[in-house]
Amino acid sequence: MAETQYALIRFQETGDAKARAGLLAGGRVLPLDGDINSLIEHWDTTEGELDALAASAGKDTGLALADVQVLAPVEPVQVLQTGANYRKHVIDLAAAHREPGQDEEEVRAKTAAMMDKRAGQGTPYFFIGLPTAIASATADLTLPSYSNSHDWELELAAVIGKTAFRVTPEEALDYVFGYTMVNDITTREYVFRKDMPAIGSDWYRAKNAPGFLPTGPLLVPAKFFGDPQDVRVTLKLNGKAMQDESTQDMIFGVAKLVSEASQIMPLRPGDLVLTGSPAGNGQHWGRLLQDGDVMEGTITGLGTQLIHCKDEVTTEGSNP
Repeated sequence: MAETQYALIRFQETGDAKARAGLLAGGRVLPLDGDINSLIEHWDTTEGELDALAASAGKDTGLALADVQVLAPVEPVQVLQTGANYRKHVIDLAAAHREPGQDEEEVRAKTAAMMDKRAGQGTPYFFIGLPTAIASATADLTLPSYSNSHDWELELAAVIGKTAFRVTPEEALDYVFGYTMVNDITTREYVFRKDMPAIGSDWYRAKNAPGFLPTGPLLVPAKFFGDPQDVRVTLKLNGKAMQDESTQDMIFGVAKLVSEASQIMPLRPGDLVLTGSPAGNGQHWGRLLQDGDVMEGTITGLGTQLIHCKDEVTTEGSNP
């Protein structure tokens, strides 16, 4: 008999502030014992139980999805983010920031050659995100008043299933529990420190405001997800597609990213490894997030994010 496919979620019932883990199958939510990280960590014993539970679920089992509030599906201790990991995205950025008088096609060709060399000989670029920036896939995004340069970056994220320390690329996918979707919101004007150019990027201020990591709605086990290097990442802004790219365009695939990240620090069950943003963010289009915008994000097999943006209302003089 074929396996019954399902996803994991975290949710709250109406009137109950307690967050619970749940199995989502056939539009029904089956509450589970234990928190999400415990389920992930002990997957060797919980997998069979959840497979059986999903196979036995009926149309009246558990709770209706419409009757619960779906939360972010993960609670990571560590969030590792990957920069400049889509070939087309990097080439577009290089062309957009070329020096006056430089030929665009020449810049694109030179950057493409550099990225191909990097894919064969280089290593990924990582930085650290804060778990406190994680929000649900439907929570309103408050655009901080200290800037008008907030941007979107929809990304595939790998969720670690067991402690991974100095694993090889060939081993790495065995340490991935599953996959979820993250929109890595970025305040563009804060990415580089103008007052300290020698230091370079300031990822803390640029990426870690409340709600800047909308995550989920689903956590799909790897065995149901298929090849992470062959899914579509699409973000629509007010109904118009802005990002629409295959993960085939990654410079470093998920296996390489997990392996390289594990060389420095052990990755723990439930940790997130974001895989970078495809081409088509707001900086590319010259159109950044505004009050009233609606972002609809989809990645093949991972459900849909629907994020409404609103300007922050603050007292005068607020500034981080």
